[in-house]
Amino acid sequence: MIPVEDLVEEEEGGYKMRVKLLENEERKITFLIEGTTPQFANALRRTMIAGVPVLAISEVDFYENSSALFDELIAHRLAMIPLVFNPREIVPREECSCEGKGCMNCQVVFALDKKGPCIVRAGDLKSTHESVKPLYPEIPIVELLEGQKLKLEAIAYLGTGRQHAKWKAAKAFYRYYPFVEKEGKNTEEAMKACPRNALKKENGKLVVAENCDLCGECMKADKELKVSGNPTKIIFTVESVCGLSAKDVVLKAVGVLEKRLNEVKKEIEKI
Repeated sequence: MIPVEDLVEEEEGGYKMRVKLLENEERKITFLIEGTTPQFANALRRTMIAGVPVLAISEVDFYENSSALFDELIAHRLAMIPLVFNPREIVPREECSCEGKGCMNCQVVFALDKKGPCIVRAGDLKSTHESVKPLYPEIPIVELLEGQKLKLEAIAYLGTGRQHAKWKAAKAFYRYYPFVEKEGKNTEEAMKACPRNALKKENGKLVVAENCDLCGECMKADKELKVSGNPTKIIFTVESVCGLSAKDVVLKAVGVLEKRLNEVKKEIEKI
């Protein structure tokens, strides 16, 4: 865990928010936000899930397909393959100078030409961008038997989870930070009942660790004990399901949310 002195603090208009990193992995990040509200947390959660632009295959042209799967099923499987990409190199179609017609700046083309017997995998897709590739190259697409062929060209471009699940950026959820609101009389029984061993005694007082998920088992063992969640302290967990890292998803979501709020501010100022 990051020590308290490494907290990031932001203050504007007397409102202070503090962020503490609890876990930082490539595909998963957990952090604590203090001085926030459930409304802000939910806006951030929804943006991380469905508001961050992600690259995914959306158009497929089949030149030959003699496999056991229909074209539509293979196209669906291609669309669900997470793609690694550099967001600074690819722009959304609606913002591109080509006006959405499709060019090297707003789309990536993949080519696939395989002949059986073999298992066609995501790593067999050949990209026009060196930095763009499947996140998991071993994902199976289809099995080709002797004499069967699959030849296609696929186009990927940016989109968001609001448009389709293939552009979903992450799984994100949050929970309130737990605290002991009222101590009971059977604290030993309550500590034994906790499935996460989150309850313990410190300096004679009962405290609860941040891994508590407020399941209520301790309160069943001690009827007078009350463990609650603090809605101003929220623990976020974000797992990336796209080609971006979990950290990048969070940062992109903050940027998207800030941009939208600025647009609202500008419209209100016109009134």
